[in-house]
Amino acid sequence: MTRVTPAQEWWSADEIAVAGLPDLPATARGINLLIAREGWRSQPGMARRRTGRGGGWEYSWRLLPSRALRKLLSSGQPLKVSTSRPMRDEVWKWFEALPGNVKAKAQERLLVVQKVEALEPMFGKHLAVAEVARMESMGARTLWSWFALIDGVLACDRLSYLAPRHRAVPERARTKGFDPDFWGLIRSDFLRPEAPPFTDCYRRSVRVALDKGLEIAPERTMRRWLDATVSMPVQVLARKGTDALKRLYPAQVRDKTALVALEAVNADFHKFDVFVRWPAIPKLGQPEWIGRPQMVGFQDIYSGRILSFRVDRSPNSTAVMLAAGDMIEQWGIPEHVLFDNGREFAAKAITGGAETRYRFKVKEDDLPGLFTLLGCEIHWATPYAGQSKPVERAWRDLASTVAKDPRFAGAYSGNSPDAKPENYGDKAIDLEVFLAVLAEGIAEHNARAGRRSEVAWGRSFAEVFDESYATAPIRKATEAQRRLWLLGAEGLNAKRGSGEVAFLGNVYWAAWMHDVAGCRVVVRFDPADLHSGVHVYSQDNAYLGHAPAMQKAGFLDMDEARVHARSRNAWIAAEKKAAAAHRQFTISEIADGLDQIAPVSGRMSDSVRPEAKVVRPAFGAATGRPALALPPGVSEVQAGIVVDLAAQRAAVAPVEESQRDRFRRALELERGLAAGAAVTFEQKLWLTIYQNEPEYRAERMLWEEAGDAIFG
Repeated sequence: MTRVTPAQEWWSADEIAVAGLPDLPATARGINLLIAREGWRSQPGMARRRTGRGGGWEYSWRLLPSRALRKLLSSGQPLKVSTSRPMRDEVWKWFEALPGNVKAKAQERLLVVQKVEALEPMFGKHLAVAEVARMESMGARTLWSWFALIDGVLACDRLSYLAPRHRAVPERARTKGFDPDFWGLIRSDFLRPEAPPFTDCYRRSVRVALDKGLEIAPERTMRRWLDATVSMPVQVLARKGTDALKRLYPAQVRDKTALVALEAVNADFHKFDVFVRWPAIPKLGQPEWIGRPQMVGFQDIYSGRILSFRVDRSPNSTAVMLAAGDMIEQWGIPEHVLFDNGREFAAKAITGGAETRYRFKVKEDDLPGLFTLLGCEIHWATPYAGQSKPVERAWRDLASTVAKDPRFAGAYSGNSPDAKPENYGDKAIDLEVFLAVLAEGIAEHNARAGRRSEVAWGRSFAEVFDESYATAPIRKATEAQRRLWLLGAEGLNAKRGSGEVAFLGNVYWAAWMHDVAGCRVVVRFDPADLHSGVHVYSQDNAYLGHAPAMQKAGFLDMDEARVHARSRNAWIAAEKKAAAAHRQFTISEIADGLDQIAPVSGRMSDSVRPEAKVVRPAFGAATGRPALALPPGVSEVQAGIVVDLAAQRAAVAPVEESQRDRFRRALELERGLAAGAAVTFEQKLWLTIYQNEPEYRAERMLWEEAGDAIFG
């Protein structure tokens, strides 16, 4: 949008006075009084501090009276055409990022402008502006400046243009100057695997910087500068390694709602933290054996129900075969089986003939394994990745509910060598008892209500499985989720570490969300298309950015797993490059710098040798008496203080009062009170307490019989 403006748009008070414009004072003092009276500096966008030498304030030409404006535009001075007004898309983008209180001010301004326009047909614009200014208790010039902001702007876009412009440019970071090499020393020392404290890095860098004459800054300033320029993922990578950085990347979420009961199962072994006694079998030559049992279990992936289990001394393919037979006999044949990459599952009897089996030697004439023969599609979990096997979550529950059962008291071994209980090794549980308690615990695990999985919704694993198993492929749970998704905005907490937001069964994340990790945010979304992502706002309704949906892959979709791994590896590689760029100095260079400024010897130099502040007195020197022998570890100064305190205590030691004397004092106080004599509050309090004691009552009885003769 074009606009005609004078060549000079900003004027100081001195320049306005010299210009000799109509309706304005001719002196700088008069102009300053006008500025204070009209409140020019309080009008947004109409006053600013002058940059450069001298400083001071300068004001927009729009604040001048109308006659002064006409003369300024018609004075023959060169005019310029301004096209600086931003486009509506840019203004709305800027407006959306403003906090809620700034947006509210824009709405208030728009309401005032609409009031003026409502009165304009009856009174004209000038009188309407004056009347509304009087009603709203504000200056008319302020209203005219608002109309200038929306001059030529569509009515639908006025709100964004009326927002206070002082928030248009983000505040510059206030940093104290320091030498780049000093910053490089701190950064290089801090970003290393030893993970030294920042205070130590700063202290070492200051020593080197002072030796080299580098300009330094306070520690708090450098700490803030580090957090502002080096991202949290880079710090984690440099100090804690790649594995810690991987934990900051949101875990892949696999969708189970598309499955049905028994469509896919997974199996794994679990070692219980309980000592169990296996009975001896003489016919087989097996003696009695005490150890921690191993259980293999098959779990339905859709519902989470444990379908079958077997217990043995160690992981082996026989136990896997027996547990698989129990499952197939009772429930049926699954279509997909997810196995751990152990030798007991890769045995030829189990998975022989599977194309993706990488244990043992594969031969063309191998007999098909059990699941291969049944036409099951076999999948292998990622090694050392518990998230790839949902059954690991069930094992964690059983490790607490079963292993710590009261009937196993004294047999619990602890889950690590340094977590042994006080009664470690007191007894071992018979195998029959252990199997009975285990079966009871698994039944309770399956029937426990209140599960929070995406298909349970407060029901038990058994209920979810039975419902799906009885009706073949079922979509009821999915339909219930779809109805619950029809919501507006929700206040959520961004996950600590990564900053991801979990909402309605989906996970949303973008690289910038590390800045809001652990904060409470607001999301806005399209209920008809949740997979398009959500828009994230702060608590004060400021727009933060767009977070795409990390699409929930099918649980058995290997392509999605590879895509997720590639994305994570690319992210880690970028963070590694950023960490390397921050390391300006190598650790050896930092160490050499410290060696150059280190003292020649370990002894303190004479220039910094401390001076004694306490002089030891020579006891006995003035009196001629020999000095007293002091106990070991007691200085002569301390001994003098002890002697002085003992003398003071002896001088003020009170004389012990007898029982008869206390009664005499109490009797004198009673007589004084009866005669109206003045008695202090402390004396009256002591007398009240003493009168309730047995000693007083006994002395009183003697005095009533013999009178004052008892005092001798």
